[in-house]
Amino acid sequence: MTDTTEQTPQTSPTAKRAADDAPAPRCLVFGASGYIGSHLVPRLLQEGIAVRTSSRNAATLAARGWDGAEIVVADALDPASLDQALAGIEIAYYLVHSMAAGKDFGRLDLEAAANFAAAAERAGVKRIVYLGGLVPDDAESEHIVSRRDTGDVLRRGSVPVTELRAGIIVGPGSAAFEVMRDLVYHLPVMITPRWVQSQSPPLALDNLLMYLVRLPQIDAAEGRIFDAGGSETLTYRQMMRILAEVGGRRPPLIIPVPVLTPKLSAYWLRFITAVPTNIARALIEGLKHDFSADDAELKRLVPQQLLGFREAVEAVFAAERESSPIVARWTEGAFAVRQQRIDYAYYAKRAGGSAETSAPPSVVWALVSGIGGDEGWYYMNGLWQLRDLLDWLAGGPGGQHGRRHPTDLRVGDRIGSWSVLGVEPERRLSLAFGMRAPGAGMLEFDLEPRADGGTKLSITAYWHPAGVWGLAYWYSFQPVHRFIFSGTARAICRRAEARANTGD
Repeated sequence: MTDTTEQTPQTSPTAKRAADDAPAPRCLVFGASGYIGSHLVPRLLQEGIAVRTSSRNAATLAARGWDGAEIVVADALDPASLDQALAGIEIAYYLVHSMAAGKDFGRLDLEAAANFAAAAERAGVKRIVYLGGLVPDDAESEHIVSRRDTGDVLRRGSVPVTELRAGIIVGPGSAAFEVMRDLVYHLPVMITPRWVQSQSPPLALDNLLMYLVRLPQIDAAEGRIFDAGGSETLTYRQMMRILAEVGGRRPPLIIPVPVLTPKLSAYWLRFITAVPTNIARALIEGLKHDFSADDAELKRLVPQQLLGFREAVEAVFAAERESSPIVARWTEGAFAVRQQRIDYAYYAKRAGGSAETSAPPSVVWALVSGIGGDEGWYYMNGLWQLRDLLDWLAGGPGGQHGRRHPTDLRVGDRIGSWSVLGVEPERRLSLAFGMRAPGAGMLEFDLEPRADGGTKLSITAYWHPAGVWGLAYWYSFQPVHRFIFSGTARAICRRAEARANTGD
């Protein structure tokens, strides 16, 4: 199980197709905006495979900038949306789950899988590739059972299914990895359940992507289930120690106690990790099991060098540090938004508000682009000024920066304590948080044209906390954020409507 001897790669079916000048199969990545999907799509494009991406939100996919990838909007819980997404598709990657939905996610997962299997059959799809999770013999947590049963439901259809079962994925944005990262960087001492002694074979993201790309090209993989593990099996305690060492931190003192169950410990996760609470809780409740991977057949079919956990973590941090330092808008986990800090949480907390107006986007944009000028922030200017004062008293820049121009904006401009990261006239304004605080953040103004010529304005704050203090900072300001951003959106929309009506 732990053999990592590098084998001579065989000529892949992709290379054979290229040699024969035959087109690569058209594939759908269903759930392309998720963690695995967002990494799989560019890998498939590099292979010369025609890719259609699917999500419930087209704007999220468009922001990825995947040249050559088709975008469709679909929802597995909306059967009518699936036919268009699957039309003309040969290989369909099924990468969705409903853990973020909360308590009812198990039922939703099965309903979604049944809808997808039926739609794939109608569309004449040749194979479904499903990424599930390792399943111990004594599995009982809803997360593990749901992943197993989802595969069973997909297999009830007539389309052959290749299921890949993996445990912890070591990569930036992997929920299990990010929970461990947050624990290591946020807590010098941990009182944990006995699950820290449970074992699992963590798998590097690059190794997983290789499996996902190659398996659909192998006839012998059709209709089969494969376990996928890394080069070693470790306890969670060992993994957190290694993660701390690679990140240049002193490993936390871990004190396991018998009375603290995984379910009980999950309740305080929202105060420790920025990973979405429903997802983190579902993962934690399944950690009492030991996981193993019977992956001999998988390694025979897809030979590759498997990374050890330390190597995989080093690859994560290296990839983050080498990522582009320039961003024009917020994207989950963007290293530039996190101020190039590996100890700042990958996942962001968020709060915001929205409003609508009959005024066109051009009129709303004129107000948004003038924010922080002579008319201030259009709503509760006293609170904005108070926050600047508190920042100045804490040693930050406060509101000492004015505006270069009262209405014109350029990337790099300062608006009070904020700096302009992205400007898309009549569409979006992205501002980087510049105050002194434990973490990094952004504020975005999004303008969405309505069919009747009006505009929907959304204002959203994103916060990547640094440790427990960063989370405490966020929660202390969260009620104010919701109040002020909703009020600001309404105030701008009212002013825009008045301007549009008077012709100013």
